[in-house]
Order: sequence, then structure tokens, then C-alpha cells
Amino acid sequence: MSRAFVTDGDEPSWLDEIPPTLPALLKFLTRENNGIPVYERKSHRDNNGWTILEMSNGVSYTKDPDGKWKVMG
Repeated sequence: MSRAFVTDGDEPSWLDEIPPTLPALLKFLTRENNGIPVYERKSHRDNNGWTILEMSNGVSYTKDPDGKWKVMG
């Protein structure tokens, strides 16, 4: 679907579409987790200096150089 057809009230449906802020990530992950709150368990920097967020859903996330959220593999 083209972004031109997305209205202001629509929630982002992809991880890379949400704003690069922790509150936006938490809101998105909680929605994806059927409303069960997801929270940050801990954060650290890897050897490359990237901030890694370990979340309560068992998945770790970081932002790419463009500021887009991504899952750490």
C-alpha cells in the first residue's frame, strides 16, 4: 500500500515505520503483543558502538544508521 493512502490515525504496521524513539517502540511492541505491555529490560552498547535494547518480549532491537528500528539477529 502506498504511504499516500495511510491516514494520520493509522498506526504503523512495520517496525521500520515507527519513529526512532523508545516510547514509540514500546507502544508499537505492546500493540504487536496483543496489548500486553512490553518494556526495556536492559540496554548496552555492542563492540561497534550500537545501542542494543533488550526487551521483555525476548527480542533485542537497535536503530540502523538511518534511525530506523531493527531486530538484532
